[in-house]
Amino acid sequence: MRDAPLILGVSGLRGIVGESLTPEVAVRYAGAFGSWLMERDCCAVVALASDGRKGWEAVYSAAKAGLLASGCQVVELGIQTTPTVGVVVTEKALNGAIQVTASHNPQEWNGLKCLVEDRNESGMLDAIESRDTARIRNQARASGAQAPTATQADEIIKIYQGARPAWLKHPLYASSEIYQGGGDDHVASVFRALRDHSNSWPNFSIAVDSVNASGCEITRCFARFTKKVRLTHLNGDGSGIFPHTPEPTKENLSGAGGLCDAVPGLKADVGFAQDPDADRLAIVDEKGVYIGEEYTLVLCAMALMEGRGAAGGTGAARAEARGSQAPVFVVNLSTSRMIDDVAAHYGAEVVRTPVGEANVVEAMKRLKGAGRDVVMGGEGNGGVIWPEVTYVRDSLSAMALTLALMARTGKTVSELVAMVDAMGPGKKGYCILKRKAPLSSKADAAPVVEHVAGHYKGVAGAVVDTQDGVRIDWPERGVWAHVRASNTEPIMRVIVEAPTEGEAGAVASEVEGVIAGVRT
Repeated sequence: MRDAPLILGVSGLRGIVGESLTPEVAVRYAGAFGSWLMERDCCAVVALASDGRKGWEAVYSAAKAGLLASGCQVVELGIQTTPTVGVVVTEKALNGAIQVTASHNPQEWNGLKCLVEDRNESGMLDAIESRDTARIRNQARASGAQAPTATQADEIIKIYQGARPAWLKHPLYASSEIYQGGGDDHVASVFRALRDHSNSWPNFSIAVDSVNASGCEITRCFARFTKKVRLTHLNGDGSGIFPHTPEPTKENLSGAGGLCDAVPGLKADVGFAQDPDADRLAIVDEKGVYIGEEYTLVLCAMALMEGRGAAGGTGAARAEARGSQAPVFVVNLSTSRMIDDVAAHYGAEVVRTPVGEANVVEAMKRLKGAGRDVVMGGEGNGGVIWPEVTYVRDSLSAMALTLALMARTGKTVSELVAMVDAMGPGKKGYCILKRKAPLSSKADAAPVVEHVAGHYKGVAGAVVDTQDGVRIDWPERGVWAHVRASNTEPIMRVIVEAPTEGEAGAVASEVEGVIAGVRT
Protein backbone atom coordinates (compact mmCIF):
# COMPACT_ATOMS: atom_id res chain seq x y z
CA MET A 1 0.00 0.00 0.00
CA ARG A 2 3.06 2.29 0.27
CA ASP A 3 3.16 2.45 -3.54
CA ALA A 4 -0.58 3.04 -3.82
CA PRO A 5 -1.74 5.05 -0.81
CA LEU A 6 -5.37 5.62 0.06
CA ILE A 7 -5.65 9.05 1.67
CA LEU A 8 -8.60 9.77 3.96
CA GLY A 9 -9.07 13.18 5.54
CA VAL A 10 -10.92 16.48 5.55
CA SER A 11 -10.49 16.66 1.77
CA GLY A 12 -12.31 13.33 1.33
CA LEU A 13 -10.76 10.22 -0.17
CA ARG A 14 -8.02 9.91 -2.80
CA GLY A 15 -6.20 6.98 -4.28
CA ILE A 16 -4.74 5.44 -7.41
CA VAL A 17 -7.47 4.04 -9.64
CA GLY A 18 -7.52 0.25 -9.82
CA GLU A 19 -5.06 -0.08 -6.95
CA SER A 20 -5.95 1.75 -3.75
CA LEU A 21 -9.10 3.27 -5.27
CA THR A 22 -11.33 0.45 -6.50
CA PRO A 23 -15.08 0.40 -7.26
CA GLU A 24 -15.66 -1.29 -3.90
CA VAL A 25 -13.85 1.54 -2.09
CA ALA A 26 -15.84 4.20 -3.97
CA VAL A 27 -19.18 2.49 -3.28
CA ARG A 28 -18.37 2.10 0.39
CA TYR A 29 -17.16 5.66 0.89
CA ALA A 30 -20.10 7.18 -1.01
CA GLY A 31 -22.42 4.93 0.98
CA ALA A 32 -20.82 6.11 4.21
CA PHE A 33 -21.35 9.74 3.22
CA GLY A 34 -24.92 8.99 2.16
CA SER A 35 -25.62 7.18 5.44
CA TRP A 36 -24.19 10.12 7.38
CA LEU A 37 -26.44 12.53 5.47
CA MET A 38 -29.49 10.32 5.96
CA GLU A 39 -28.86 10.21 9.71
CA ARG A 40 -28.59 13.99 9.68
CA ASP A 41 -31.50 14.85 7.36
CA CYS A 42 -33.59 11.67 6.94
CA CYS A 43 -34.26 12.24 3.25
CA ALA A 44 -31.09 13.54 1.66
CA VAL A 45 -30.77 14.98 -1.86
CA VAL A 46 -27.16 14.83 -3.05
CA ALA A 47 -25.43 16.30 -6.11
CA LEU A 48 -22.88 14.17 -7.94
CA ALA A 49 -20.28 15.54 -10.36
CA SER A 50 -16.80 14.88 -11.75
CA ASP A 51 -13.75 16.93 -12.68
CA GLY A 52 -13.77 15.07 -16.00
CA ARG A 53 -10.36 13.41 -15.83
CA LYS A 54 -10.12 10.46 -18.23
CA GLY A 55 -11.68 7.34 -16.73
CA TRP A 56 -13.95 9.24 -14.35
CA GLU A 57 -17.08 7.30 -15.30
CA ALA A 58 -16.23 4.16 -13.32
CA VAL A 59 -15.64 6.01 -10.07
CA TYR A 60 -18.66 8.26 -10.71
CA SER A 61 -20.93 5.25 -11.30
CA ALA A 62 -19.67 3.52 -8.16
CA ALA A 63 -20.27 6.67 -6.11
CA LYS A 64 -23.77 6.96 -7.54
CA ALA A 65 -24.49 3.36 -6.57
CA GLY A 66 -23.29 3.98 -3.01
CA LEU A 67 -25.46 7.09 -2.62
CA LEU A 68 -28.56 5.40 -4.02
CA ALA A 69 -28.05 2.28 -1.90
CA SER A 70 -27.87 4.41 1.23
CA GLY A 71 -31.25 5.95 0.37
CA CYS A 72 -30.21 9.29 -1.11
CA GLN A 73 -31.78 10.96 -4.11
CA VAL A 74 -29.01 11.82 -6.57
CA VAL A 75 -28.90 14.94 -8.75
CA GLU A 76 -26.39 14.22 -11.52
CA LEU A 77 -24.40 17.22 -12.72
CA GLY A 78 -21.92 15.37 -14.92
CA ILE A 79 -18.61 17.15 -15.53
CA GLN A 80 -18.54 20.32 -13.43
CA THR A 81 -16.03 22.27 -11.37
CA THR A 82 -16.05 21.87 -7.60
CA PRO A 83 -17.17 25.49 -7.00
CA THR A 84 -19.99 25.00 -9.51
CA VAL A 85 -21.16 22.08 -7.41
CA GLY A 86 -21.02 24.32 -4.33
CA VAL A 87 -23.22 26.92 -6.04
CA VAL A 88 -25.77 24.31 -7.10
CA VAL A 89 -25.95 22.71 -3.64
CA THR A 90 -26.65 26.10 -2.06
CA GLU A 91 -29.04 27.51 -4.67
CA LYS A 92 -31.04 24.28 -5.05
CA ALA A 93 -31.11 23.62 -1.29
CA LEU A 94 -29.53 20.19 -1.58
CA ASN A 95 -28.11 18.38 1.43
CA GLY A 96 -24.63 17.79 0.07
CA ALA A 97 -22.54 16.63 -2.85
CA ILE A 98 -19.78 14.31 -3.96
CA GLN A 99 -17.27 15.58 -6.50
CA VAL A 100 -15.29 12.82 -8.20
CA THR A 101 -11.85 14.41 -8.28
CA ALA A 102 -8.27 14.09 -7.12
CA SER A 103 -7.77 17.84 -7.52
CA HIS A 104 -4.18 18.54 -8.65
CA ASN A 105 -2.99 14.93 -8.39
CA PRO A 106 -1.71 13.23 -11.58
CA GLN A 107 -3.76 11.32 -14.13
CA GLU A 108 -3.74 7.92 -12.41
CA TRP A 109 -5.33 9.35 -9.26
CA ASN A 110 -8.97 10.00 -8.50
CA GLY A 111 -11.06 10.48 -5.41
CA LEU A 112 -14.28 11.60 -3.76
CA LYS A 113 -14.54 15.10 -2.33
CA CYS A 114 -17.58 15.81 -0.15
CA LEU A 115 -19.51 19.04 0.29
CA VAL A 116 -22.17 19.57 2.92
CA GLU A 117 -24.86 22.20 3.24
CA ASP A 118 -24.17 24.16 6.41
CA ARG A 119 -27.15 24.99 8.58
CA ASN A 120 -28.09 27.92 10.77
CA GLU A 121 -29.63 25.53 13.24
CA SER A 122 -28.94 21.95 14.19
CA GLY A 123 -31.28 19.03 14.41
CA MET A 124 -32.76 16.35 12.21
CA LEU A 125 -35.82 16.88 10.05
CA ASP A 126 -38.93 14.99 11.05
CA ALA A 127 -38.95 11.75 9.10
CA ILE A 128 -42.65 12.06 8.30
CA GLU A 129 -42.24 15.34 6.40
CA SER A 130 -42.53 15.27 2.65
CA ARG A 131 -39.41 15.78 0.57
CA ASP A 132 -40.67 19.17 -0.74
CA THR A 133 -41.34 20.42 2.79
CA ALA A 134 -37.94 19.22 3.92
CA ARG A 135 -36.21 21.00 1.06
CA ILE A 136 -38.06 24.25 1.84
CA ARG A 137 -36.92 24.06 5.45
CA ASN A 138 -33.39 23.24 4.29
CA GLN A 139 -33.32 26.36 2.14
CA ALA A 140 -34.67 28.57 4.90
CA ARG A 141 -31.83 27.68 7.25
CA ALA A 142 -29.01 27.17 4.76
CA SER A 143 -25.85 29.27 4.96
CA GLY A 144 -23.76 27.88 2.13
CA ALA A 145 -22.23 24.61 0.94
CA GLN A 146 -18.75 23.88 2.22
CA ALA A 147 -16.23 21.11 2.77
CA PRO A 148 -16.98 19.05 5.88
CA THR A 149 -15.43 20.22 9.12
CA ALA A 150 -12.77 18.03 10.71
CA THR A 151 -15.38 16.60 13.09
CA GLN A 152 -17.79 15.82 10.25
CA ALA A 153 -15.03 14.27 8.15
CA ASP A 154 -14.06 12.04 11.07
CA GLU A 155 -17.69 10.91 11.44
CA ILE A 156 -17.88 9.99 7.75
CA ILE A 157 -14.56 8.12 7.91
CA LYS A 158 -15.74 6.26 11.00
CA ILE A 159 -18.78 4.98 9.10
CA TYR A 160 -16.57 4.05 6.13
CA GLN A 161 -14.17 2.11 8.34
CA GLY A 162 -16.92 0.53 10.43
CA ALA A 163 -18.99 -2.58 9.83
CA ARG A 164 -20.78 -1.18 6.78
CA PRO A 165 -22.78 1.85 5.65
CA ALA A 166 -26.49 1.77 6.37
CA TRP A 167 -27.67 0.13 3.15
CA LEU A 168 -31.44 0.35 2.85
CA LYS A 169 -33.34 -2.75 1.74
CA HIS A 170 -36.22 -0.73 0.28
CA PRO A 171 -35.05 2.87 -0.29
CA LEU A 172 -38.22 4.93 -0.63
CA TYR A 173 -36.56 7.96 -2.16
CA ALA A 174 -33.52 6.47 -3.89
CA SER A 175 -33.70 7.81 -7.42
CA SER A 176 -31.68 10.04 -9.73
CA GLU A 177 -32.27 12.99 -12.01
CA ILE A 178 -30.02 15.03 -14.32
CA TYR A 179 -29.47 18.77 -13.94
CA GLN A 180 -27.63 20.58 -16.72
CA GLY A 181 -27.82 24.20 -15.57
CA GLY A 182 -24.96 24.21 -13.07
CA GLY A 183 -22.51 26.18 -15.21
CA ASP A 184 -25.04 28.90 -15.97
CA ASP A 185 -25.95 29.12 -12.28
CA HIS A 186 -22.29 29.55 -11.35
CA VAL A 187 -21.47 32.23 -13.93
CA ALA A 188 -24.64 34.18 -13.09
CA SER A 189 -23.75 34.02 -9.39
CA VAL A 190 -20.26 35.43 -10.03
CA PHE A 191 -21.57 38.37 -12.02
CA ARG A 192 -24.32 39.14 -9.52
CA ALA A 193 -21.65 39.36 -6.84
CA LEU A 194 -19.32 41.36 -9.10
CA ARG A 195 -21.77 44.13 -9.94
CA ASP A 196 -20.58 46.42 -7.12
CA HIS A 197 -16.87 45.74 -7.64
CA SER A 198 -16.14 46.59 -11.25
CA ASN A 199 -16.16 49.49 -13.67
CA SER A 200 -17.00 49.01 -17.32
CA TRP A 201 -14.48 46.51 -18.59
CA PRO A 202 -12.28 47.13 -21.60
CA ASN A 203 -11.97 44.32 -24.13
CA PHE A 204 -9.53 41.96 -22.46
CA SER A 205 -7.61 39.23 -24.22
CA ILE A 206 -7.05 36.25 -21.94
CA ALA A 207 -5.36 32.86 -22.32
CA VAL A 208 -6.63 30.05 -20.10
CA ASP A 209 -5.18 26.57 -19.51
CA SER A 210 -7.96 24.28 -18.24
CA VAL A 211 -5.91 21.04 -18.52
CA ASN A 212 -8.74 19.54 -20.63
CA ALA A 213 -10.85 19.07 -17.50
CA SER A 214 -13.89 20.58 -15.80
CA GLY A 215 -12.78 24.19 -16.20
CA CYS A 216 -13.20 24.02 -19.98
CA GLU A 217 -16.92 24.66 -20.37
CA ILE A 218 -17.31 27.04 -17.43
CA THR A 219 -14.48 29.21 -18.82
CA ARG A 220 -16.13 29.41 -22.22
CA CYS A 221 -19.45 30.23 -20.54
CA PHE A 222 -17.72 33.00 -18.58
CA ALA A 223 -16.20 34.52 -21.73
CA ARG A 224 -19.55 34.44 -23.56
CA PHE A 225 -21.32 36.04 -20.62
CA THR A 226 -18.94 39.01 -20.31
CA LYS A 227 -18.90 39.85 -24.03
CA LYS A 228 -15.74 41.77 -23.05
CA VAL A 229 -13.28 38.88 -23.08
CA ARG A 230 -11.50 37.39 -26.07
CA LEU A 231 -10.59 33.89 -24.95
CA THR A 232 -7.74 31.78 -26.26
CA HIS A 233 -8.26 28.37 -24.69
CA LEU A 234 -5.21 26.19 -24.17
CA ASN A 235 -5.96 22.58 -23.32
CA GLY A 236 -9.69 23.20 -23.46
CA ASP A 237 -10.90 20.15 -25.39
CA GLY A 238 -12.54 18.47 -22.39
CA SER A 239 -10.90 15.13 -23.19
CA GLY A 240 -9.85 14.59 -19.59
CA ILE A 241 -6.28 13.82 -20.66
CA PHE A 242 -3.88 16.15 -18.89
CA PRO A 243 -1.33 17.73 -21.26
CA HIS A 244 1.09 18.22 -18.36
CA THR A 245 1.21 17.55 -14.64
CA PRO A 246 -2.07 19.25 -13.65
CA GLU A 247 -1.00 21.27 -10.63
CA PRO A 248 -0.78 24.91 -11.86
CA THR A 249 2.82 25.55 -10.80
CA LYS A 250 5.60 27.43 -12.60
CA GLU A 251 7.34 24.20 -13.60
CA ASN A 252 4.17 22.78 -15.14
CA LEU A 253 3.26 25.92 -17.10
CA SER A 254 6.71 26.91 -18.37
CA GLY A 255 7.31 24.21 -20.96
CA ALA A 256 7.52 24.89 -24.69
CA GLY A 257 4.08 25.93 -25.92
CA GLY A 258 2.79 26.24 -22.36
CA LEU A 259 0.86 29.12 -20.87
CA CYS A 260 3.97 31.19 -20.07
CA ASP A 261 5.01 30.97 -23.73
CA ALA A 262 1.54 31.55 -25.08
CA VAL A 263 0.58 34.76 -23.25
CA PRO A 264 3.19 37.12 -24.79
CA GLY A 265 2.98 35.35 -28.14
CA LEU A 266 -0.76 36.00 -28.24
CA LYS A 267 -0.32 39.52 -26.86
CA ALA A 268 -2.82 38.50 -24.18
CA ASP A 269 -3.43 40.76 -21.18
CA VAL A 270 -3.22 37.88 -18.73
CA GLY A 271 -2.95 34.10 -18.50
CA PHE A 272 -4.97 31.95 -16.12
CA ALA A 273 -4.30 28.31 -15.19
CA GLN A 274 -6.83 26.04 -13.47
CA ASP A 275 -6.36 22.67 -11.83
CA PRO A 276 -8.66 19.76 -12.89
CA ASP A 277 -11.57 20.60 -10.58
CA ALA A 278 -10.98 24.36 -11.09
CA ASP A 279 -10.96 25.39 -7.45
CA ARG A 280 -7.45 26.87 -7.77
CA LEU A 281 -6.11 29.57 -10.07
CA ALA A 282 -2.56 30.56 -11.00
CA ILE A 283 -1.79 33.74 -12.95
CA VAL A 284 0.74 34.55 -15.67
CA ASP A 285 1.37 38.24 -16.37
CA GLU A 286 1.30 39.94 -19.77
CA LYS A 287 5.05 39.29 -20.20
CA GLY A 288 4.65 35.54 -19.69
CA VAL A 289 5.98 35.61 -16.13
CA TYR A 290 4.40 33.14 -13.72
CA ILE A 291 3.63 35.36 -10.74
CA GLY A 292 2.74 32.57 -8.32
CA GLU A 293 -0.50 31.35 -6.79
CA GLU A 294 0.00 33.47 -3.67
CA TYR A 295 -0.66 36.62 -5.72
CA THR A 296 -4.04 35.28 -6.84
CA LEU A 297 -5.42 35.76 -3.34
CA VAL A 298 -4.03 39.26 -2.78
CA LEU A 299 -5.06 40.58 -6.19
CA CYS A 300 -8.61 39.44 -5.48
CA ALA A 301 -8.45 41.05 -2.04
CA MET A 302 -7.31 44.29 -3.65
CA ALA A 303 -10.15 44.08 -6.19
CA LEU A 304 -12.75 43.84 -3.45
CA MET A 305 -11.26 46.64 -1.35
CA GLU A 306 -10.76 48.91 -4.38
CA GLY A 307 -14.38 48.22 -5.31
CA ARG A 308 -15.39 49.53 -1.90
CA GLY A 309 -13.42 52.73 -2.50
CA ALA A 310 -11.08 51.83 0.33
CA ALA A 311 -7.82 52.96 -1.25
CA GLY A 312 -5.90 56.02 -0.10
CA GLY A 313 -4.76 57.18 3.31
CA THR A 314 -3.42 55.04 6.11
CA GLY A 315 -5.11 51.88 7.25
CA ALA A 316 -5.64 53.36 10.72
CA ALA A 317 -7.23 56.48 9.26
CA ARG A 318 -9.64 54.47 7.13
CA ALA A 319 -10.61 52.27 10.07
CA GLU A 320 -11.24 55.36 12.22
CA ALA A 321 -13.28 56.98 9.45
CA ARG A 322 -15.51 53.91 9.23
CA GLY A 323 -16.16 54.06 12.95
CA SER A 324 -16.51 50.29 13.04
CA GLN A 325 -14.47 47.13 13.16
CA ALA A 326 -12.06 46.50 10.32
CA PRO A 327 -13.02 44.25 7.40
CA VAL A 328 -11.59 40.75 7.69
CA PHE A 329 -9.70 38.39 5.39
CA VAL A 330 -9.41 34.78 6.60
CA VAL A 331 -6.47 32.68 5.41
CA ASN A 332 -4.53 29.65 6.59
CA LEU A 333 -1.15 29.55 8.31
CA SER A 334 0.69 28.59 5.12
CA THR A 335 -0.44 31.65 3.19
CA SER A 336 2.04 34.41 2.29
CA ARG A 337 2.35 37.42 4.59
CA MET A 338 1.65 39.64 1.58
CA ILE A 339 -2.05 39.34 2.49
CA ASP A 340 -1.21 40.93 5.86
CA ASP A 341 0.59 43.82 4.17
CA VAL A 342 -2.20 44.35 1.63
CA ALA A 343 -4.82 44.18 4.39
CA ALA A 344 -2.92 46.78 6.42
CA HIS A 345 -2.81 49.06 3.37
CA TYR A 346 -6.61 48.98 3.17
CA GLY A 347 -7.28 49.10 6.90
CA ALA A 348 -8.37 45.46 7.05
CA GLU A 349 -7.49 42.60 9.40
CA VAL A 350 -6.21 39.08 8.75
CA VAL A 351 -7.33 36.05 10.76
CA ARG A 352 -5.32 32.85 10.30
CA THR A 353 -6.51 29.25 10.68
CA PRO A 354 -5.09 25.74 10.39
CA VAL A 355 -4.57 24.59 6.79
CA GLY A 356 -7.66 23.22 5.08
CA GLU A 357 -10.51 24.82 3.21
CA ALA A 358 -13.00 23.73 5.86
CA ASN A 359 -11.01 25.45 8.62
CA VAL A 360 -10.94 28.72 6.68
CA VAL A 361 -14.67 28.54 5.94
CA GLU A 362 -15.53 27.65 9.53
CA ALA A 363 -13.69 30.76 10.75
CA MET A 364 -15.30 32.93 8.05
CA LYS A 365 -18.78 31.85 9.09
CA ARG A 366 -17.99 32.20 12.81
CA LEU A 367 -16.73 35.73 12.34
CA LYS A 368 -19.64 36.63 10.07
CA GLY A 369 -22.04 35.27 12.69
CA ALA A 370 -20.38 37.53 15.25
CA GLY A 371 -21.16 40.56 13.09
CA ARG A 372 -17.76 40.97 11.42
CA ASP A 373 -17.40 42.17 7.84
CA VAL A 374 -15.81 39.09 6.25
CA VAL A 375 -14.70 40.19 2.79
CA MET A 376 -13.02 37.06 1.51
CA GLY A 377 -11.12 33.99 2.54
CA GLY A 378 -8.78 31.55 0.93
CA GLU A 379 -5.48 29.78 0.76
CA GLY A 380 -2.17 30.67 -0.82
CA ASN A 381 -2.45 27.82 -3.34
CA GLY A 382 -4.58 30.04 -5.56
CA GLY A 383 -7.80 29.16 -3.73
CA VAL A 384 -10.11 32.18 -3.42
CA ILE A 385 -13.28 31.85 -1.32
CA TRP A 386 -15.70 34.69 -2.08
CA PRO A 387 -18.70 34.18 0.21
CA GLU A 388 -21.03 36.18 -2.04
CA VAL A 389 -20.66 33.38 -4.61
CA THR A 390 -19.83 30.21 -2.68
CA TYR A 391 -17.95 29.02 0.39
CA VAL A 392 -15.82 26.84 -1.89
CA ARG A 393 -12.48 27.83 -3.47
CA ASP A 394 -13.35 29.17 -6.91
CA SER A 395 -11.11 29.85 -9.92
CA LEU A 396 -13.97 31.56 -11.77
CA SER A 397 -14.43 34.15 -9.01
CA ALA A 398 -10.66 34.67 -8.98
CA MET A 399 -10.55 35.28 -12.74
CA ALA A 400 -13.44 37.74 -12.57
CA LEU A 401 -11.97 39.68 -9.64
CA THR A 402 -8.52 39.88 -11.23
CA LEU A 403 -10.00 41.30 -14.43
CA ALA A 404 -12.14 43.70 -12.38
CA LEU A 405 -9.02 44.98 -10.62
CA MET A 406 -7.22 45.45 -13.95
CA ALA A 407 -10.23 47.33 -15.32
CA ARG A 408 -10.67 49.57 -12.27
CA THR A 409 -6.99 50.51 -11.91
CA GLY A 410 -6.01 50.49 -15.57
CA LYS A 411 -2.86 48.60 -14.57
CA THR A 412 -1.31 45.49 -16.07
CA VAL A 413 -0.74 42.39 -13.97
CA SER A 414 2.98 43.11 -13.69
CA GLU A 415 2.22 46.64 -12.45
CA LEU A 416 -0.23 45.27 -9.88
CA VAL A 417 2.40 42.79 -8.68
CA ALA A 418 4.88 45.67 -8.31
CA MET A 419 2.31 47.48 -6.15
CA VAL A 420 2.01 44.46 -3.87
CA ASP A 421 5.78 43.95 -3.68
CA ALA A 422 6.24 47.57 -2.61
CA MET A 423 4.09 46.85 0.45
CA GLY A 424 6.47 44.14 1.69
CA PRO A 425 9.21 44.34 4.33
CA GLY A 426 11.78 46.84 3.10
CA LYS A 427 9.76 47.10 -0.13
CA LYS A 428 11.81 44.16 -1.43
CA GLY A 429 8.89 41.95 -2.33
CA TYR A 430 8.41 38.36 -1.23
CA CYS A 431 10.08 35.05 -1.87
CA ILE A 432 8.28 31.89 -0.82
CA LEU A 433 9.81 28.42 -1.05
CA LYS A 434 7.75 25.24 -0.83
CA ARG A 435 9.54 21.95 -0.27
CA LYS A 436 8.37 18.40 0.37
CA ALA A 437 9.70 15.45 2.33
CA PRO A 438 8.19 11.93 2.10
CA LEU A 439 6.26 10.37 4.97
CA SER A 440 5.34 6.75 5.54
CA SER A 441 2.24 7.91 7.41
CA LYS A 442 0.82 11.11 8.82
CA ALA A 443 1.62 9.83 12.32
CA ASP A 444 5.31 10.08 11.47
CA ALA A 445 4.93 13.86 11.37
CA ALA A 446 4.18 14.25 15.09
CA PRO A 447 7.72 13.75 16.43
CA VAL A 448 9.10 16.02 13.70
CA VAL A 449 6.71 18.83 14.62
CA GLU A 450 7.40 18.41 18.33
CA HIS A 451 11.16 18.52 17.75
CA VAL A 452 11.01 21.64 15.54
CA ALA A 453 8.69 23.48 17.95
CA GLY A 454 10.93 22.65 20.91
CA HIS A 455 14.00 23.84 19.06
CA TYR A 456 12.63 27.25 18.13
CA LYS A 457 10.83 28.01 21.39
CA GLY A 458 14.23 28.80 22.85
CA VAL A 459 15.38 31.03 19.97
CA ALA A 460 15.28 34.78 20.61
CA GLY A 461 12.95 36.72 18.29
CA ALA A 462 11.06 33.61 17.13
CA VAL A 463 7.30 33.29 17.68
CA VAL A 464 6.04 29.68 17.63
CA ASP A 465 2.47 28.69 16.71
CA THR A 466 1.47 25.01 17.04
CA GLN A 467 -2.22 25.11 16.10
CA ASP A 468 -1.37 23.24 12.85
CA GLY A 469 2.04 21.58 12.74
CA VAL A 470 4.46 24.31 13.74
CA ARG A 471 4.82 27.82 12.32
CA ILE A 472 7.78 29.98 13.33
CA ASP A 473 7.65 33.73 12.72
CA TRP A 474 10.46 36.26 12.89
CA PRO A 475 8.29 39.42 12.64
CA GLU A 476 11.14 41.90 12.68
CA ARG A 477 12.78 40.16 9.71
CA GLY A 478 9.58 39.59 7.75
CA VAL A 479 10.35 35.86 7.74
CA TRP A 480 8.27 32.79 8.62
CA ALA A 481 8.42 29.02 8.22
CA HIS A 482 5.64 26.42 8.45
CA VAL A 483 6.22 22.67 8.91
CA ARG A 484 3.26 20.32 8.74
CA ALA A 485 1.94 17.06 7.32
CA SER A 486 -0.08 17.41 4.11
CA ASN A 487 -3.84 16.70 4.24
CA THR A 488 -3.83 15.36 0.68
CA GLU A 489 -0.47 13.67 0.04
CA PRO A 490 1.86 11.37 2.04
CA ILE A 491 4.41 14.15 2.55
CA MET A 492 5.70 16.68 5.04
CA ARG A 493 5.44 20.26 3.76
CA VAL A 494 8.10 22.84 4.57
CA ILE A 495 7.13 26.39 3.54
CA VAL A 496 9.40 29.39 4.11
CA GLU A 497 8.95 33.03 3.16
CA ALA A 498 11.41 35.92 3.34
CA PRO A 499 12.01 39.22 1.52
CA THR A 500 14.78 37.70 -0.63
CA GLU A 501 15.49 34.33 -2.20
CA GLY A 502 18.82 34.06 -0.41
CA GLU A 503 17.31 34.57 3.01
CA ALA A 504 14.40 32.22 2.28
CA GLY A 505 16.82 29.52 1.11
CA ALA A 506 19.00 29.93 4.19
CA VAL A 507 16.01 29.63 6.54
CA ALA A 508 14.65 26.61 4.63
CA SER A 509 18.02 24.87 4.90
CA GLU A 510 18.18 25.68 8.60
CA VAL A 511 14.69 24.26 9.21
CA GLU A 512 15.44 21.14 7.16
CA GLY A 513 18.57 20.67 9.26
CA VAL A 514 16.46 20.79 12.43
CA ILE A 515 14.04 18.25 10.89
CA ALA A 516 16.93 15.97 9.95
CA GLY A 517 18.00 16.00 13.59
CA VAL A 518 14.90 14.09 14.68
CA ARG A 519 15.34 11.48 11.93
CA THR A 520 18.92 10.59 12.72
